[in-house]
Amino acid sequence: MSFQAYIDNIKTKTGKSPEDFKKLAEKKGFMKKGELLPTVKAGQIVAWLKEDFDLGHGHAMAIYATFKGKTE
Repeated sequence: MSFQAYIDNIKTKTGKSPEDFKKLAEKKGFMKKGELLPTVKAGQIVAWLKEDFDLGHGHAMAIYATFKGKTE
């Protein structure tokens, strides 16, 4: 599955784009001014996305990758 397919599936499942998740991550204290805080680990993001949005590990990692700047 391509990176874009992961993002598209997440949008279909949750109704949220990577930008929406970034805003939510800022509210949760994981990001500041669009940047992932250096103390935040991938496992924290994955656990949050699994718990709150019922995403699988691969899909949660795709969102984490967008937080790190990946776009494709």
